[in-house]
Amino acid sequence: MPGMAVAVSSAEERLYTGTFGYRRLGDATPMTTDTVCWIASMTKAVTATAAMMLVERRLLDLDRPAIELLPELAAAEVLLGFSEDGEAITRPVRTAITLRHLLTHTAGFSYDTWDSRIDRFRKQTGTPAVGSGQLKALTTPLVFEPGSDWNYSIGIDWAGRMVEAASGQSLGDFMHENIFAPLKMTASGFRLRPEMQSRLAAVHQRDATTQTLTATDFALPQEVEFEGGGGCLYSTLDDYLAFCRLFLKHGRVDGQQLLAPATLAAMGANQIGDLRVKSLRSVQPHRSNDADFMPGIEKTWGFSFMINQADVPGRRRAGSLAWAGLSNCYYWIDPTTGITGVFISQVLPFADPIALGLFDRVEQAAYQMV
Repeated sequence: MPGMAVAVSSAEERLYTGTFGYRRLGDATPMTTDTVCWIASMTKAVTATAAMMLVERRLLDLDRPAIELLPELAAAEVLLGFSEDGEAITRPVRTAITLRHLLTHTAGFSYDTWDSRIDRFRKQTGTPAVGSGQLKALTTPLVFEPGSDWNYSIGIDWAGRMVEAASGQSLGDFMHENIFAPLKMTASGFRLRPEMQSRLAAVHQRDATTQTLTATDFALPQEVEFEGGGGCLYSTLDDYLAFCRLFLKHGRVDGQQLLAPATLAAMGANQIGDLRVKSLRSVQPHRSNDADFMPGIEKTWGFSFMINQADVPGRRRAGSLAWAGLSNCYYWIDPTTGITGVFISQVLPFADPIALGLFDRVEQAAYQMV
């Protein structure tokens, strides 16, 4: 691993902090708790929090048709397959997409990284990648009727656009005003301010054959048509730990109630009924390995967290909230035990065995402490 930063905390105090290695291979600048990193899909929980704040204010509704705020969703179609000449075969969607669908990955959207159908569609149509910040990137078809299945997806990017439509602010501005500022998350955002750029870690690529790591010049575009609520935030260990601790503090920080207890309970509850979270099978091995978190443990989804339905031996308790980021960033929040842990690195592809092994060791050590 080129560098990593990890922390374990209760609601009120850090139990462990560790930083290791460097921001960039070949550079002697050490990794620190305030090193700025691309946190990828750890963005999703922040976007979901923003959306649920607007649900509390009755500016968003979980179950009204999303097209009321985003008319372009009326063009959504379900992908049935491809013709002999390679053209996509689609049909109009029959069920209105809702914010609930978007936050729970049940809207029918997918990701090209883990879905050969969408990978093929993007390549054949020239549809840009979601990280491009181009609105056309969100126009990929659904792979099932909304509400009928669970599939990890770009739905949270659409939810972020609903936050913008309902609030009248950019997603980043809404997050800064309502989440980052109250939590003193001073180095988080979609745009790299100069003081963030100066502390930025490089994203590294692991070679599948040699296992060697190379620092890349990966950077998200800074001039975009939409701010990617599904995976485009930059943040730090210190900042993201503050965000996770909010869920151990019952939504309250410095005397301010950012989220009502009932909202927190809904975010941490199973919102997909009898559906279950599936493993991710990669079709883009340079971006992701196959990923199966907590094999053998039944997992559901809330707003917008993975929730394990049974205790993980020696690790998190049932009902813990968790997810990850493509750059091998991981976190968990265990309300039962009252601890949270954050693991930040900058390595591709996702589900790197070395990173996962280290994250597991951090989590196991955390439960030995408590």
